[in-house]
Amino acid sequence: MISTSALKTIHLDADGKLVLLVIDGLGGLPHLETGLTELESARTPNLDDLARLGVVGLSEPVGPGITPGSGPGHLALFGYDPIAGNIGRGALSALGIGLALAPEDVGVRLNFCTIDEDGKVADRRAGRISTDLNRELVAELAAIEIEGAEIEIATESQHRAVLVLRGEGLHPAIRETDPQQIGVPPLDPIALEPAAARTASVLEDFLDGVRRAIGDRASANFVLMRGYAGLPALETLGEIYGLDPACLASYPMYKGLATIVGMTVLDTGDTIPGQVTALKKHWEEHDFFFFHFKPTDSLGEDGDFDGKVVAIEEVDAVIPDILALGPAAIVVTGDHSTPARLGQHSWHPVPFLLHAENIVPDAAVKFGERACGTGSLGIFPARSTMSLLAGYGGRLRKFGA
Repeated sequence: MISTSALKTIHLDADGKLVLLVIDGLGGLPHLETGLTELESARTPNLDDLARLGVVGLSEPVGPGITPGSGPGHLALFGYDPIAGNIGRGALSALGIGLALAPEDVGVRLNFCTIDEDGKVADRRAGRISTDLNRELVAELAAIEIEGAEIEIATESQHRAVLVLRGEGLHPAIRETDPQQIGVPPLDPIALEPAAARTASVLEDFLDGVRRAIGDRASANFVLMRGYAGLPALETLGEIYGLDPACLASYPMYKGLATIVGMTVLDTGDTIPGQVTALKKHWEEHDFFFFHFKPTDSLGEDGDFDGKVVAIEEVDAVIPDILALGPAAIVVTGDHSTPARLGQHSWHPVPFLLHAENIVPDAAVKFGERACGTGSLGIFPARSTMSLLAGYGGRLRKFGA
């Protein structure tokens, strides 16, 4: 991998515009009856055309056999080290919904969940409750008071919310309370380092308050906590690649990540047509566009194979609108795989497609897992995505004499 310090010395000012289209959780596994993955099952004539005219491969977000979270998966796509630069989901979500976050604060990603009468997790997402119900629950939890710490809690979307702790002596080294399975009790927020002991106590007090406030509900009667983090510091995409980047995402967490790496977050609404409209409106203002599509991941997590197929087809339908703007280079890929068969993120390499004007197409004629496995890019680290985009888009000069 070329270092970011080297990339800063070879970026070029150029007119060509770059598009990174991330279909969240894109990769899948074969259906047990048809033998085809979600992507292979979808009708994707436009993506297949791009595959025939471009090059394909499979990317690994973190490393072989490692299942990535959404944060590391996207950091890798943006060219950052997904391990050294890992950012807690709490910070990403907090920034994504516009909460103030300082390095000494601790942001926490919350999932409203359902706890049964035995104290065990019956549904980690409380049936993906409505965002309106989320707001009602957040209003009740906002009344919780904790001695020696200030809390701010806000709705993110559906079952997800964000907690920000403020005060002296806080530290994010806390065990996550989400057991990542049902039929077992939530874990306790144990300090993983001595410096986090006070924070663990504050979080225990918060959870006691949650039980008192909403514990008698039939559903959405508790919270699971993940992704503790303060405000991180990263070099921006502008500093590394000389780009003026923009974000087209409807989901708050990805807006937060975009903010951290220096993107302008555009107003898109909650639909893919709204994202396309915003792309067209702001096309002349920026030279890099991160276009994020979330439903594929959510449907994969829900085990909805057919729904994920339909969502992929929804993305395929807008490909002509994006290409009509004339990007110098476009990448279509995912941040990780979310096979409906597994109902969760997985370690499987992610289908990857690159299209640009000055390219030698490989032999692939479709966009799918097995087709990408035969592509000229092979299996490669997702961290190469930005240098591929910038290079094929004419935005990198020669390295060395």
